Amino acid sequence: MHMRIRHLLAAAFAAGTLALATAAATPPPFPWPDGQRAAVSLAYDDALPSQLDHAIPALDRHGLKGTFYLTLAADTVRERMEEWRAAARSGHELGNHSLFHQCSARGAGREWVKPEQDLDTTTVARMQAQVAVANTMLHAIDGSTEFTYTAPCGDRAAADGDYIAAVAPMFLGIKLVGGDVVPDMWALDRAAVPVTVPVDATGAELIALVEEAGRRGTMINFTFHGIGGDHLPVSNEAHEELLAFLAANRHLYWTDTFRNQMRWVRDQQARAGGGQGR
Repeated sequence: MHMRIRHLLAAAFAAGTLALATAAATPPPFPWPDGQRAAVSLAYDDALPSQLDHAIPALDRHGLKGTFYLTLAADTVRERMEEWRAAARSGHELGNHSLFHQCSARGAGREWVKPEQDLDTTTVARMQAQVAVANTMLHAIDGSTEFTYTAPCGDRAAADGDYIAAVAPMFLGIKLVGGDVVPDMWALDRAAVPVTVPVDATGAELIALVEEAGRRGTMINFTFHGIGGDHLPVSNEAHEELLAFLAANRHLYWTDTFRNQMRWVRDQQARAGGGQGR
């Protein structure tokens, strides 16, 4: 009898020790401002006309802020500069999408990449210089001194190496294609933030990703292109449905510029003694 009691006590002690060890190894939930469940980044690439015509007015109607990644050599930047400045003054972020939208020409579906925009023949040093000039131009447009970046096409391999590693110190955060909901905010590398690129998505599909981020307590990064027009489009109706949902649930989901979100993530990771990037 005594032997059995000793075995039971030993088993209980071992189970308790294991439970304590498991609890110690489980990180706490990632904290978002005002106790919100998750963060939502609404980003728009390539400085497209439909973003000025449709996306920004829709965001403003709902009181939401987005990030617009400008290809600085785009005609829309030169021709509609004051509209981009007005967007920045109203609280939207103008982000860096390089000068010339350098992408790899390799693989199916990349026939549109011009020789002068081919990342495969562009050196790391040239990309580093191009991206630095783009930051200078953004500062001239809206006075910003901290920047975020989205790698064109999600590509990072230049002719002689990984250019993202070279430009990472210039940015609070860098978006790369691949993935949707961030799995772990504590372990997130701010120089390799995963994004989803919706094309012809429905409002319900977009909202489902937001709700999944809420269940995980992390974030979802949308990278849109055309809104109600232009290339890789999402309809005005789907975009409006997503924005209406976020506006109605702003107490649950923090929708803000990627710059503000990456400042927050940087500071939380630093307090916890971990995190990646600058």
